[in-house]
Amino acid sequence: MKKLKILFLCTGNSCRSQMAEGWTRELKGDAIEAYSAGIETHGLNPDAVKAMAEAGVDISGHCSKLLDELDGVEFDYVVTVCDSARESCPLFPGKTKVAHMGFDDPPALARELAARGADQEEQLNVYRRIRDEIRAFVQTLPEALERQGRIFD
Repeated sequence: MKKLKILFLCTGNSCRSQMAEGWTRELKGDAIEAYSAGIETHGLNPDAVKAMAEAGVDISGHCSKLLDELDGVEFDYVVTVCDSARESCPLFPGKTKVAHMGFDDPPALARELAARGADQEEQLNVYRRIRDEIRAFVQTLPEALERQGRIFD
């Protein structure tokens, strides 16, 4: 059986898209070939790595990459995981379908909490929440992508 190829696209490919790739490889690796990339590269977020490791998923070997680095890969679906990536999403050729499933930005939320005096544990809780939300979404794949209403291409 041919695996679906799904790209998770985010602005910097540092956190949400990396988590989505990690969860998809962990939970759906038998049916989905997962990729992640960004419109820009911001480097792999260490708090995202930590939150995923707590859940038993090692993404420490991932690297932040540009969409251009995946040139030539024919995706079945591209899932934008942040509003900025959705707005900047390029056109994909052929049969590729584009869907959006936006998640809050953990680094931005953690910075806001830090500015209000939150400790590291409170900041990390933001990453844990988003990690769990992404996991719940990945568990619905690929069926969620096939349902009408998610696709906006």
